[in-house]
Amino acid sequence: MGFSRDDIARATAAINRARSMPAGFYTDPAIFAAERERIFLRLLETFGIDDLHAAVKKALQLGAVGFDAVTHLVLCQVEKRPPKLDLDVYPYLPRADVATTSAAAYMSLLSGDAA
Repeated sequence: MGFSRDDIARATAAINRARSMPAGFYTDPAIFAAERERIFLRLLETFGIDDLHAAVKKALQLGAVGFDAVTHLVLCQVEKRPPKLDLDVYPYLPRADVATTSAAAYMSLLSGDAA
């Protein structure tokens, strides 16, 4: 089944009209801080800071930093049971890859050599 020029033109027009959140929404430190506050203050209403800190640390080690993952991990921390957080079973959980950035990586971004 092929596509006609009209089909392609309609699809292209729809793509050209598409909009997303402003770029600042994804990079603005104030929005990040508000989101972080919303997630973690909600959990602090129920759990102690030490348990929450341990859960967040474990979530970062696992590479999953979503509300569901942290909630599961803090419950396991409080109940003294091992977490059953298999990220292959929960593909919707956001994953994080936290690493130390080298100065060379920043220089490659500035020079346009980034892959």
